[in-house]
Amino acid sequence: MSGVPVRVLLLGPVPYAEALRVQERCVAAARAARGPGAVRGPAALPGGGAVPAESVVLSEPAHPVYTWGLRGAPDAAAAAALRGTGAGLVAARRGGHITFHGPGQLLAFPVLDLRRRRLPLRGYVAGLEALVLRLCRRLGLGAARALPPPFTGVWMGDSKLCAIGVHCGNHITSHGLALNCCTDLTWFDHIVPCGLEGKGVTSLSHELGRHITVDHVLEPFLDSFQEVFDCTLDFSGD
Repeated sequence: MSGVPVRVLLLGPVPYAEALRVQERCVAAARAARGPGAVRGPAALPGGGAVPAESVVLSEPAHPVYTWGLRGAPDAAAAAALRGTGAGLVAARRGGHITFHGPGQLLAFPVLDLRRRRLPLRGYVAGLEALVLRLCRRLGLGAARALPPPFTGVWMGDSKLCAIGVHCGNHITSHGLALNCCTDLTWFDHIVPCGLEGKGVTSLSHELGRHITVDHVLEPFLDSFQEVFDCTLDFSGD
């Protein structure tokens, strides 16, 4: 797989729903590249031009939103209380419980072909954890660690720094990770983040004692992504 191109889509601050729409277009492209008669490598898309079959969608949620995965939605009373905070509510096709996405958070949605990579799903999740750990080391945060299930993600002590929730259909991944850079952590006070009682949430800014924005971490994130998933990055857009 060495040097396989992965298209990078840098969306910047956009609504969570917009990031999902871009992700779904990438999933469709990855599936089309695997269809009958498709060649391995770059895929031709409507509008012309060849683009890599695999992608990673990077964004920062422009507005606060609570999302939940396949393990269940909040009940009516809880949903009403969350709407009362002014945040949006969105169901997502991913693993995991309810969590928060908002400004100051890096959302990364890799769309990778695990069959082509001969990578099991658990190995893929471990790869996401490994790339965030590499990012943390690059920033001087050597105490970050990954824990065994059900404590998926990256942690500082008993506080989660990065949440991971993925979906995989026909061996094509979607959704991914949410890394708290300078997120307002008080939004997490209204939920049990990821369904884990007694655990906290933290951010890079809190742990490093300085303001770390999403833009600050994009370059080390992409360097780590390239290393862990053994690829080259293509910035040609869609």
